[in-house]
Amino acid sequence: MATHLLLFGLLLTTCSFALASDPSPLQDFCVADPNSKVLVNGVVCKDPKNVTADDFLFKGLNIMGNTSNAVGSIVTPVTVTQLKGLNTLGISMARIDFAPWGLNPPHTHPRATEILTVIEGSMLVGFVTSNPENRLITKLLQKGDVFVFPQGLIHFQQNVGNGYAVAIAGLSSQNPGVITIANAVFGSNPDISADILAKAFQVDANVINQIQSKF
Repeated sequence: MATHLLLFGLLLTTCSFALASDPSPLQDFCVADPNSKVLVNGVVCKDPKNVTADDFLFKGLNIMGNTSNAVGSIVTPVTVTQLKGLNTLGISMARIDFAPWGLNPPHTHPRATEILTVIEGSMLVGFVTSNPENRLITKLLQKGDVFVFPQGLIHFQQNVGNGYAVAIAGLSSQNPGVITIANAVFGSNPDISADILAKAFQVDANVINQIQSKF
C-alpha cells in the first residue's frame, strides 16, 4: 500500500511539471504556419519541406525603439509572432528601450518567467509577491546586472538615469503574453463599471472616470 501511494505521489508530481510549461517538441522543429485555418493550443506546424533558414531569423534587435510616449519606454518583442521558428521551443525574448526616467509600467506575463539583463544605463526593478503578503522585492541594477521576475507576478522596470537605457529580456514561453495592469483595469473594452473599481480602489467614482478617460 505504501508503495502504491508513493508511486501515485510521483505520478502527480510528474503531471504537475508536465503541465507547467510550453509543450515539449516531438521533432527537430515546428515552424509556425500563421496561415493555417486549424485552431490548436499554439500554432500549427509548417510543412518541413517548405522551411527555410529565414524561418529561424529575426533582424533589427539592434535598432533603438521609439520611446516618445506617455511612459517613456518601448518593448520590441521576439515571440513566435515575429520569429516563426520559435514555435514549440518554449522561449522568446525582447528588447526594452527607456527614455531618461522612462518606465516599463507594472505588468505580468501569464505564461512565462522573465530574466532581464541591463545592457545600458541604471534601472530600478521590482516585483510584488502574491496575496496576502504583497511584498515588494526591488533592486537597483547597473549595466551587466541580471534580475529574474517569477512567472505571473506583477513587475516593473524604470530607468533612473538622465540618459537612455536598454535591457534584453529572455522569457520561458514562445508566447509569454503581457497584461499591463493599468491598461487592463482602466482601459478594458467595454469599461469595468466605475462603481466596481471605486469600491476596489476605495476612491470616489469620479476619480475612476477621470483615470478611465486617459485609457
